[in-house]
Amino acid sequence: MPLLRRNADGAGALPGSLHPVVRRVYAGRGVAESAQADYGLSRLLPPDGLGGLDAAADLLAEAVSAGRRICIAGDYDADGATSTALLLRGLRALGAKHLDHVIPDRFTMGYGLSPALVDAAHAREAEVLVTVDCGIANVTGVAHAQALGMQVIVTDHHLPGPELPAADAIVNPNLPGDGFPSKALAGVGVAFYLLAALRARLGRDRLALAGLLDLVALGTVADVVPLDHNNRVFVAQGLARIRAGRASAGINALLQIAGREAENADAATLGFVVGPRLNAAGRLENMGQGVACLLCDEPEAALAMAGELDALNRSRRDIEADMVAGSETARVIEDAVGICLYEDGWHEGVVGLVASRAKQSAHRPVIAFAPSSEEGVLKGSARSIPGLHIRDAIAAVDRAQPELIDKFGGHAMAAGLSLQRSRLEVFAEVFDKVCREQLSEADLEARFETDGALGAEELNLDTALALEAAGPWGQAFPEPVFDGLFVVRDARIVGSDHVRYRFDAAGVTVAGIDFGGAERMAAPGARVALVYQLSVNRFRGETAAQLLVRELVAIA
Repeated sequence: MPLLRRNADGAGALPGSLHPVVRRVYAGRGVAESAQADYGLSRLLPPDGLGGLDAAADLLAEAVSAGRRICIAGDYDADGATSTALLLRGLRALGAKHLDHVIPDRFTMGYGLSPALVDAAHAREAEVLVTVDCGIANVTGVAHAQALGMQVIVTDHHLPGPELPAADAIVNPNLPGDGFPSKALAGVGVAFYLLAALRARLGRDRLALAGLLDLVALGTVADVVPLDHNNRVFVAQGLARIRAGRASAGINALLQIAGREAENADAATLGFVVGPRLNAAGRLENMGQGVACLLCDEPEAALAMAGELDALNRSRRDIEADMVAGSETARVIEDAVGICLYEDGWHEGVVGLVASRAKQSAHRPVIAFAPSSEEGVLKGSARSIPGLHIRDAIAAVDRAQPELIDKFGGHAMAAGLSLQRSRLEVFAEVFDKVCREQLSEADLEARFETDGALGAEELNLDTALALEAAGPWGQAFPEPVFDGLFVVRDARIVGSDHVRYRFDAAGVTVAGIDFGGAERMAAPGARVALVYQLSVNRFRGETAAQLLVRELVAIA
């Protein structure tokens, strides 16, 4: 199997108090000093340089003081939902009396601050409209809101297009020339900084905003933004509140309905357990259900809402499984480097998940399309691999043939777009051409990036606990992965297609689990090369180290 081992040469610069394996892992991710491994709240970047923040805070302070009607315009994913809940809770705590919110319907309004969403806010008599996790590309929507007499504050983190909306204030770290050091903020992170600035304007410095960090952590992880140091502080602080039992009733309920204990929550729990249940509302129905759950303060009511979201998530999984099963025959053109997928019966709320699965399987950038509610229009969701900035690649298609794409936006690794069904085949050809030009053969080779081998004396619970505590791990700060040679001591199928192992390494025996690995199951006595994570297995009150198998190759 092709391996790429991270360079841990800088480990000697880190404090000796760290577990030696953690020091190597940190060094391999560019952590060169103790400050970068400190996730205390005081390590959050100050708001200096975050363009538009002063103007936005001034406008909001005036609106709160004057008792004006403030409406939050959110988005239909987890980042948008947590951003909406965060601002509503924070503004209420800061004294805002007239608060409301609107969330777009994915199927009738589309993404962002559309004129239809503005009309919904106007129907609620909004005087000040604050966007969260959207707005930077909505030139028409902002103009429509202002024409209706609303002040508009845009808070967003998406990359801007060639024209900025003429909002009364824009807060976005990714604006050209913006001096804020972290460009990786999620929408919920931008919203948190706006609340902090507003608190200062209103002279409410003693009001603690730390109680909202569970929402910031969830939105940041679920949006899969890079976990730079600032975002790791956000996530670590939010997880600390969740583990201490101080999360909002909605997040606690989502954990409970999934059968997870809050005290053991980590970033993966937010990304793979809580986030999907929240996102299910926006994918299949309306994210208003998710926002309501995050705003609920009554545990029993929150649990009932979480149960509804869990049921939606089960439906989402069934739809996704059917779509993934048909994705092999859904290619618009064969043998493409930039893959486009489409089927007439696909669900537009789930195509992003299909694109993600196909990207992982083929190690190619993928855009999956589905019919939208608008006649003849397709909605596409894109996922990329390292080496290709997917939003910029779509922009290159747009420059090459401006008539192909109706609209698009996104990040380096994920983006969305819409186009006419009649233009799909031509788009697929141009997209493939752009990908071939920008990706090298090395980029297209799937490789396992690992932190090297662990010694037999390091394959224990102490190391596993140290690695767990050294997180949060996530996008651009990946969970530690190791490689090594082992002998299979025994193996057995558990569940439908999982394999429970015991491995030997230099006289040390350690448990292992290979989820979905029945087809590559190795027999007792076999020598195997593994790519694995060293994790903590908690079961019936007991803890033990175990290997989570990511790749297994038998050695003759």
